[in-house]
Amino acid sequence: MAIEVFNRYENKYLMDTTAFHKLHDRLMDYMELDAYNKNNQFYSISNLYYDTEHHSLIRTSLSKPKYREKLRVRAYGVPEGDAKVYLELKKKVFGLVNKRRTALKLHEAYEFVRTGKPPAYREGMNRQVIAEIEYFLSRYELKPMTYLAYDRIAMFCKGNRDLRITFDTNIRSRRHDLGLELGDHGEQLMESGQWLMEVKAEKTVPVWLAKLLAEHQMYRTSFSKYGNEYKKSIRHANRTLSEIEPPATETYTPAFVVPEILPSSTSSTMTTEEERIVSC
Repeated sequence: MAIEVFNRYENKYLMDTTAFHKLHDRLMDYMELDAYNKNNQFYSISNLYYDTEHHSLIRTSLSKPKYREKLRVRAYGVPEGDAKVYLELKKKVFGLVNKRRTALKLHEAYEFVRTGKPPAYREGMNRQVIAEIEYFLSRYELKPMTYLAYDRIAMFCKGNRDLRITFDTNIRSRRHDLGLELGDHGEQLMESGQWLMEVKAEKTVPVWLAKLLAEHQMYRTSFSKYGNEYKKSIRHANRTLSEIEPPATETYTPAFVVPEILPSSTSSTMTTEEERIVSC
């Protein structure tokens, strides 16, 4: 049975292809590839993230509170309507990532999130996780917001299966065709040749890994796939708005207006002395 409850710390690192190959080759002295990567092939992961109309979940997450949460449907590859997927509730509490998921059919996951009513229980579902997700859905009005997919290489430590390292590349996203069954196309989220490495451990990382990361000058970074996609969508929306609206032009408005002096329609009656005084 697939693991359905995770509690671990996750550290993230960004690198280019050259750095990836150097680090990957060194890691293979201590790690072994995931079963799905045994033939040196990537496996693809697709996700559908849910959020409120005003993006409350991701906006809260980006503010980096001590507690944050997300809900997504995850599939491996492009699923069909009755394929097995995972409905996942991901939380982060004081830096500790807690992920709880249950296996469902794709149409069941869609309907569960849409209605807030869980499907009829059957073998393979996790009752506790379903109850937690049901409560989560009662607190928010959610809708599918973002599709995210990427190609992954994963590995486990030979002597400690609790240590897992993943490399993701070709991260792509879209805000249309919001269905996992509609293909894995999308716009690139990072520049070509960029890799995201995640080190996932229940406790501390081993000394050999800490030394290896230091040797290759790998430094931790903050990188949320959904968070970066959201920020990218905001930038795109702002550019589109600036293209539609004409630039504002500034006009000068004086603090006061000097009244116009109109010529008199009557002849002047000033005396010579008065004219002299005025001219002075």
